[in-house]
Amino acid sequence: MESLERWIERQYLASASGMLLSISCNVVRTREGFGQIVIPRKGSIVASPVPGAYDPEPDYFFHWYRDAALVAEALRRLREHPVPGIDAGLHFANFVHFSASLAPLDGRALAAQPEWRDRVAEGFRQYLRTDADLAAVRGEMVAAETRVNPDGSLDRSKWPRPQHDGSALRAITVLRWLEQRCLDADTTAAAESLLFWDLDYVRRRARAACYDIWEEERGVHYYILRVSAAALRGGAAWLTARGAAAAALACRLESDAIERQLDDYWDAERGHYRSRVPDPGTLTHKQLDFSVIFAAIHADDGAASHSPDDPRMVATLSRLEELFDAAYAINRARPPERAPAMGRYAGDVYFSGGAYYFSTLGAAEFCFKAARHAAQPASLIERGDAYLRTVRAFTPATGELAEQFDQQTGEQRSARHLAWSYAAFITCIAARRGVVAQGPG
Repeated sequence: MESLERWIERQYLASASGMLLSISCNVVRTREGFGQIVIPRKGSIVASPVPGAYDPEPDYFFHWYRDAALVAEALRRLREHPVPGIDAGLHFANFVHFSASLAPLDGRALAAQPEWRDRVAEGFRQYLRTDADLAAVRGEMVAAETRVNPDGSLDRSKWPRPQHDGSALRAITVLRWLEQRCLDADTTAAAESLLFWDLDYVRRRARAACYDIWEEERGVHYYILRVSAAALRGGAAWLTARGAAAAALACRLESDAIERQLDDYWDAERGHYRSRVPDPGTLTHKQLDFSVIFAAIHADDGAASHSPDDPRMVATLSRLEELFDAAYAINRARPPERAPAMGRYAGDVYFSGGAYYFSTLGAAEFCFKAARHAAQPASLIERGDAYLRTVRAFTPATGELAEQFDQQTGEQRSARHLAWSYAAFITCIAARRGVVAQGPG
C-alpha cells in the first residue's frame, strides 16, 4: 500500500488544484427558475464550482463569506509550501479587492426594481426574499449577509441571516496575510480598509444572536464568539501599532468580554463545551457540535484556553469521537490504525448526515496543533495521522473531495468539489508539517 506520506503529498497537489476550481471559476451559472445568469467576477470564491439544484447536488454556487475566508487562509498556507502554477498571493489580492467591492451594496436598489421578480418562475417565487428584507441590506448590514452571488450581487433567495462569523474569519485571515508583509501597496491598502470594516462590524455584532455555522439555528454560538474574540484581539494589536489607541482599546475590551462569556459554555456534567445558547423557546440537540473544534483551530491565536492546548477542548473532541464512532456504520469494525470519521452533530439529517471531510480533517488539524506545545507530541501526531488514514480510505484515486462521505456506504455525497474540504486538507497538512518539523518535545 502507498505510504501515508506519499499519499499526503499527492493529495496536497490534488487539493490545491481542486480548490483552484472555486477560486478561478469560469463557469457561467444559469438559474432558470430564478431567471438569473451569474458570471463570476475575479476574486470571488464559489463554495462549489459544480452547478446543482438539489438534483442531487445542492446549489453552492455562491461566495460564502465564511468559506471564502477559510480558502483565503488556505492560500496563505499554500504560499508556505507552493504548488507550481498557483500564485497564492495573486489569488488573495483578487479576493481582497472583490471583498472590498461588496461594501457599497444596497438592497434598496434591488427592492425598487420589481421587474426582476417577473422573470422568476411561479414555483420559485416562494424562495425569494421580501422587498423589506432586501431593503435592510445596506451599510454595515452587508457584512451580516451569509453569502453573495459570485458576480458581486446580493443573494435574492431566502436564507438564514444574519451571520456573524464571515467578517471575523476574514479579519483573522487578513491580519495573518498583513503580518507576512508580502502584499503590494495597492492590495495592502485595500486589505487594511477591509480590515477596519470587518473589525468594526465584529466589535458591534459578535455577541448578538445570529445563525450558527451550519445556518440552521439562531442563538449565541460558541464558534462565532471564539473567532470574533480572536479577530478583535489580533485587531487590537494591529490598531495599536498604527497608533489608533481608542479603536484598539474598544476591540480589546470587547474581546475580553467575549472571552469571559466563553467560559460559561463549559458543561462539566457532560464533559464538553456547549456549542450554543439558543434563542428562547428553541429546542436543540446540537450542544455537542463539531463547530466547537473548528472554533479552536480557526481562531488559533496562541491562547491557552479555548484552544487545542485546552484540556476541556481535548475532552470535547473525545466526546465527539465517541458520538460518531457509535453513530456511523462506516466506523464499525474500522481497523485500529484509523480514527472515527467525524460529522457535525447528533441527529444530522442533511444528505447522509455526515461524515464530513472537513470535520475529519479538522480533527486531525486539532491534534497536530495540540502537539505543538505538548511534552510528548508523538501520540498526538499519531492520533492526527489516524484521522488522515480515515480520509484516505474514503477519498477516490482522483483526490476529489465532496462535502460528505456517506455514513452508511462511504460514497461521496452533497456538493462536489467543495472548496472548504480542499482548504481543510491544506491547512491540516500545514499544521502537520509544522509539528513534524519541530521535532520531539
